[in-house]
Amino acid sequence: MDELRNIPFSPPDITEEEINEVVDALRSGWITTGPKTKEFEKKIAEYVGVNKAVCLNSATAAMELSLHILGVGPGDEVITSVYTYTASASVIHHVGAKIVLVDTATDSFEMDYDQLEKAITEKTKAIIPVDIAGVICDYDRIYQAVENKKHLFKANNSKQESIGRVIVIADAAHSFGAIRNNKKSGLLADITCFSFHAVKNLTTAEGGAVVWRHTFGMSNDEFYKEYMLYSLHGQSKDAFSKMQKGAWEYDIVYPAFKNNMTDVLAALGLIQLKRYNDLLKRRFEIIKLYESLLENSKIKVIKHKGDNYRSSGHLLLCNLLDLGIEERNLVILKLANVGISTNVHYKPLPMFTAYKNLGFDIKNFPNAFKQYSNEITLPLYTLLSDEDVKYLTSCINIILKGEEL
Repeated sequence: MDELRNIPFSPPDITEEEINEVVDALRSGWITTGPKTKEFEKKIAEYVGVNKAVCLNSATAAMELSLHILGVGPGDEVITSVYTYTASASVIHHVGAKIVLVDTATDSFEMDYDQLEKAITEKTKAIIPVDIAGVICDYDRIYQAVENKKHLFKANNSKQESIGRVIVIADAAHSFGAIRNNKKSGLLADITCFSFHAVKNLTTAEGGAVVWRHTFGMSNDEFYKEYMLYSLHGQSKDAFSKMQKGAWEYDIVYPAFKNNMTDVLAALGLIQLKRYNDLLKRRFEIIKLYESLLENSKIKVIKHKGDNYRSSGHLLLCNLLDLGIEERNLVILKLANVGISTNVHYKPLPMFTAYKNLGFDIKNFPNAFKQYSNEITLPLYTLLSDEDVKYLTSCINIILKGEEL
């Protein structure tokens, strides 16, 4: 075996240019939401191809505020995937609605769209599909399910009435920059929520953004203002506006939340976005190398490209063929012993205490459990060298053959 290496799971790719931009924000005296955040919103909207974007402190906030703004709450149901991180479901609980979980399709990380359609009732107000690993969901099929059940939809307010069907809110935490049917992530769902967390392709350390295709009976400016109000305590003027000479007066329109992005973080994002096409290119070079070197009779790698899609190349989800949970965990341990950090995406939600307490049972989600039981996520980040990938794949292939390293 090659000399032992130390390969972390997902360190951020930060250059001197990001550091200088952050220093510029610090030196400007404007460190909370201000000109850099507004510039970052503008650049995200341009990149995605939408009229406006809102920057927030997380994708979780983006999803939760979207539900609040659309008036989803107690007595309503919202559907999401059982195979996701808790944020996709916890936001439903936060607004007081009922979480409805749908199993994955057989041998897939995506929801079973037939089961999704069956799960839509007259109480369903929204669906939160999950673009896992950066692979965009089949939104054509999701909208077909929504249309097929449109006759059941009962609106609670004028925003819901304006669309007249179940609303689709994409958990696109992983899929910024991904494409399906020649459309970028952000142009497929009604509302799309991105994450810029430290481990994401594009990072602002902590952060997220929301974009939309529908404004629910409002203008783009009015819908944008709703997110501003909900993310800044319901305050009618942000701090930047209040700083103008003599402009101290403001109102509190709703007793709302505190979810804004800051200029320090937006500064980081501005440079990351400038570099993003190159970052995506490197991710796909690494994926291609992995695919050429891994022993495919032992390991199945998620497909990041197809006839009608290209993911964001966010995570390298793999299934260790014919292995179970204990064998998978042993592989993770053996890789750790030779300096390779890996992860598991995801433990299905009913396996956690919080969701057991809400009445969910993993036995009702056999496909998701099967996917999880031998899933391993291998390091995939732009600072990973070709030599690192060769070392990684050599170690994995040896372990999966049952040989000693």
